[in-house]
Amino acid sequence: MTSSPVCWKCGASIEAQPLPLSRLAECDACRAELHVCRQCLFFDTGKASQCREPVAEEVRDKTRANFCGYFQLRPDAYQSPDDRAAEVARAELEALFGLRK
Repeated sequence: MTSSPVCWKCGASIEAQPLPLSRLAECDACRAELHVCRQCLFFDTGKASQCREPVAEEVRDKTRANFCGYFQLRPDAYQSPDDRAAEVARAELEALFGLRK
């Protein structure tokens, strides 16, 4: 891995976690479970089951620890929230209802 692994939920470094990640591993900063689909290299929202591993059993909750044997740590799992869409929608509502100050 070229970059230091970070938590999928908060973006804190999880470099101190022993590898391979245990099913019970948690982020020290936010206590999020780490052996989850969102932290996996195969996680892909563009796929029907959100997994690029064709033989993996489907996991419904992508944010809960699971027993998937295909799990591979994805170092760049954290995606910062994109607030632009919310800001645009808020501005449109303000314009529509004349709430601008």
